[in-house]
Amino acid sequence: MNITTTAIEGLVIIEPRIFPDDRGYFYESYNKKKFADAGIEADFVQDNQSFSQKGTLRGLHAQAPPFAQGKLVRVIQGRVLDIAVDIRKNSPTYGQHVSVELSGENHKQFWVPPGFLHGFVTLEDNTIFTYKVTGYYDKNSEIGVIWNDPTLGIGWGIADTEVLLSPKDELLPAFDELVSPY
Repeated sequence: MNITTTAIEGLVIIEPRIFPDDRGYFYESYNKKKFADAGIEADFVQDNQSFSQKGTLRGLHAQAPPFAQGKLVRVIQGRVLDIAVDIRKNSPTYGQHVSVELSGENHKQFWVPPGFLHGFVTLEDNTIFTYKVTGYYDKNSEIGVIWNDPTLGIGWGIADTEVLLSPKDELLPAFDELVSPY
């Protein structure tokens, strides 16, 4: 397992060791000890999965404490551009983001700890996205920012006219309206 830090402290890209043979492949997607050795101390309580067509954009979301969630995300089938935005008020990278392409072919995973907004856009039809979370979903603690906020300057890798949003995500506020609880 290869664990790579990013330009923003706390965000980590995980590349598992793949064991291919003539039947297919095998890999270990999670090992608590190996993750802890890499500084990822997480107690996962729930697994989530979504199925989406190309252009589906989910985000940018987080949950406020005490219902904060760390997320270990990956793609089983298809391809996404995954985004994490730092909303830790005292962080030198506040308002900055990291993007990583996750796919069923590259098997990469992305660790997004509490203190970050998270979102992704599907780059292929029939994409299956899965994530382990460290906190249970709590509707009342949801926070978020509109996906195309110009302050954030996120390049989503897809034309605005191709983006498919939920009604909830269409109404998210601008980044400068976010009162970060982190």
